[in-house]
Amino acid sequence: MRVFVCEFITGGGLSGQIIPASLASEGMLMRDAVVRDFSSIPDVDVVVSYDTRLPKPEYANELIAIDVNKDPWAVWEGCFAEADAVLLIAPETDGVLSRLVALVSQYNSVLLGSDEVAVNIAGSKFRTYGLLVAADIKTIPTYRWPEVPSFNEQNYVAKMDDGAGCEDSACFNNRADLDAWMHTRKLSHIVQPFQQGLAASFSMLCKQGQAWLLSCNRQKIELVSGRFVYGGSVLNDLHQYHQQFSVIASQIAMAVPGLNGYIGVDLIVDGNEIYVVEINPRLTTSYVGLKQATGVNPARLILDLAYNDDFVMPAMAHNRIEISLHE
Repeated sequence: MRVFVCEFITGGGLSGQIIPASLASEGMLMRDAVVRDFSSIPDVDVVVSYDTRLPKPEYANELIAIDVNKDPWAVWEGCFAEADAVLLIAPETDGVLSRLVALVSQYNSVLLGSDEVAVNIAGSKFRTYGLLVAADIKTIPTYRWPEVPSFNEQNYVAKMDDGAGCEDSACFNNRADLDAWMHTRKLSHIVQPFQQGLAASFSMLCKQGQAWLLSCNRQKIELVSGRFVYGGSVLNDLHQYHQQFSVIASQIAMAVPGLNGYIGVDLIVDGNEIYVVEINPRLTTSYVGLKQATGVNPARLILDLAYNDDFVMPAMAHNRIEISLHE
């Protein structure tokens, strides 16, 4: 089997642009982990594209170099046509992930990920909010500009509607500072009240409205000078919430049946209340530690899920594994 791992870490040399270093670092970690995991599966040949401005991936059977003089989309399209299965590592930002999903769908290769409808919903925080409310899943009120009300005693949080991670997000304790910061971001950002609580996430597998929980994680997010900084996660540090997270995972999978393969969900845990913040229809940084945390190969699970109509989750460990990005 030929599995193509498509890396959109820096835009593949597109127009010579490079995404923020923090996202590039996370992207390379995910890429290297998933390539390592797929390469350990018998009879799987792993093909990986990579931006030549960054280190080469290890473990791959074949490398496809993309430099600033190449059209990455043409290269990727050729790889999609030749692959048996495709796994995408790309952000939702600017519709990149959605465009890649649409391109893969033109070929016979199996997409090891969510369909275009699910990506377009989950890729927008505002659309995700509407879907969660309709499905009666607890979430945080989300507003587009200029419908943002006064939050009284709560601070204001502004984020890119389609941003990945903590990209261009900020927190303000007064409306005047929010208004000034949003002046050039009115079309691209949403605003939410700041929700107190523990930053959490879970990793799961999804297929046709079903969900299988993989790990319950604490996220290492700091607020530094009014800006959110993501520093990694601790897998299974919140295993005590396994039952509650499992219920939420099933609710999300049923609400967005096009979610498929590996999915990450961000949450806030505030006492007995759990708020869904974001659905990530793609690999997240927590994937990097999943093999150690569960004792099973997550790439094998992703393949089994895609090709086996009678998929059964194997018994897993619940090891506590820490992932640190800035140490």
